[in-house]
Amino acid sequence: MAAGGSYGAALTDLGERLVGDVITPGDADYDEARKIFNTMIDRRPAAIAQCETAPDVAHAIRFARDHVLPLAVRGGGHSVAGMSLVDGGLVIDLRRMDAVTVDPGARTATVGGGAIMSGLDRATQPYGLATTGGRVSTTGVGGFVLGGGAGFLDRAFGLACDNLLSVDLVTAQGDQLHVDEKEHPELFWALHGGGGNFGVATAFTLRLHPLTTMTAMLLLWRPEAGPAVARAYRDFFESAPGQVGGGLLYLTGPPEEFVPDDMVDTLVCAVLLTYTGHEERARAITAPLLRLGHDAEMITELPYADLQCMLDDPPGYRNYWSAEYLDSFPDQAVDRFCARASDMVVPSPSQHVLFPQGAAVTEGPSDYPLPWRGAAWIVHPFGLWDDPADDARVRQWAHDTRADVRPWSRGAVYLNFIGREGRDRVIEGFGAENYHRLAGVKALYDPDNVFRLNHNIEPRIEPRPAGR
Repeated sequence: MAAGGSYGAALTDLGERLVGDVITPGDADYDEARKIFNTMIDRRPAAIAQCETAPDVAHAIRFARDHVLPLAVRGGGHSVAGMSLVDGGLVIDLRRMDAVTVDPGARTATVGGGAIMSGLDRATQPYGLATTGGRVSTTGVGGFVLGGGAGFLDRAFGLACDNLLSVDLVTAQGDQLHVDEKEHPELFWALHGGGGNFGVATAFTLRLHPLTTMTAMLLLWRPEAGPAVARAYRDFFESAPGQVGGGLLYLTGPPEEFVPDDMVDTLVCAVLLTYTGHEERARAITAPLLRLGHDAEMITELPYADLQCMLDDPPGYRNYWSAEYLDSFPDQAVDRFCARASDMVVPSPSQHVLFPQGAAVTEGPSDYPLPWRGAAWIVHPFGLWDDPADDARVRQWAHDTRADVRPWSRGAVYLNFIGREGRDRVIEGFGAENYHRLAGVKALYDPDNVFRLNHNIEPRIEPRPAGR
């Protein structure tokens, strides 16, 4: 560590206390250490604490508090708003804490706070087990689970947080807690969707489910077929079993052998269907969609961990995402959604997405602070592009897409799908009553709002009675 700035001696002392390392702007690996998924974000922390143990995390938190430094926490680095970086502050980098231990008898996995989804999926696969993960392999498990956690398996196995059994957490005071339904139950409730507001999660225990194979079907159409395909897709999922997931997407036709030349690098309409089982059964269940007459297809059985890599978002792009959660998706909404796809940047990795919910998502625990879980549909403009000249265009496309479908909105949103969209949207992410309750938990465990670089819950400090 090349200590610098006004914290030089103190940073040297912090580095000596840690099992891990402290990286500062003078170090050769500083720029690599501060790189995150969204290249629009270019922030320069005063130091990056590459923690390897829970006591490392506690030392780093106390250092930030002692020196009044803003504190960011990095797991996978996939926050679209770049909340895992901070200018002039301290970053707690958990990536070295990425161990995954599987107990096949108990059907559980203990996951380090810095693990990414591929580490979890690859560790559970040899045992024929899995749990709900993000839709790409590079997502950080911690932020994903603490935010609620929606993915290809959620209709079958519930949201990721529905499978959360315990959390090891370091609080704003540097205390190390084990949190589950018996120990700190109110905090455990808050960790089912409340994000990183309450401390640094250094380990999770997750419930696993039997899963030996997946079937993936990627069906492509030319974009003019989109409205008819979207209607059929909507109608199919009104009664589809929970074992079926996926999404309807407009995207850039990939340069793959199964894609006709005239569909490569142009806008296409796609249906991705996932099934927790073998291809023969998957084909039988999804027959109404297979009979629509698609222009290209890729259908295969594969392990879940390989499915998770199929649509990995390429690094090195500028990112802007948002979402609207809908109670219904009538024909007028279909037409608006399909028409707006023409505003995407093509060719690019951007996706104009419609996801289904229902099944185990809707049927899951209603007490958690996740008011969006009852929505039937998710409209998710997911922008990735490389030319800064397209920044305003992509933002406008995302905002317009949301506005198009707002008449059918539930008025709630999964905060992992959005960037910084204001306090009202944060409250919509939890619901007003839940937000009030979460603010009370925040006041108990982080009254000074040390963990504020997130979709922030402000601590609610009850006023003292008059005369006291």
